[in-house]
Amino acid sequence: MDHELTRILYVEDDPDIQAIAVMVLETINGFTLEACNCGSDALAKAVQFKPDLVLLDVMMPGMDGPETLKGLRAFPELATTPVVFMTAKVQPQEVEGYLNLGAVGVIAKPFDPMTLAQELRDIWLRQ
Repeated sequence: MDHELTRILYVEDDPDIQAIAVMVLETINGFTLEACNCGSDALAKAVQFKPDLVLLDVMMPGMDGPETLKGLRAFPELATTPVVFMTAKVQPQEVEGYLNLGAVGVIAKPFDPMTLAQELRDIWLRQ
């Protein structure tokens, strides 16, 4: 990428997981985060927030991660924004399915709070 990763749209319905990730990414690593509790919240905030990257939970009530990704891609401003799925479903065929949907990476849950920021930076640099 032509600039440093700084702005992350983070979509996670579990408040405990969201709190840990926000603490690690925003407070400790200095990213600017827009945390959303659901896909519809992400669609409402994404364009105005202008994320460098979207970190997206796969399994959420209502609009799941893949549906949210499809909704985000409908906005011209977000058509090429990198998306990383975060999920407990990381069997090889599942990961391949997420990548086929257009994700640039998959992070397994439970994630390691000590390495999450670096994992995202590594995925960003591979783009």
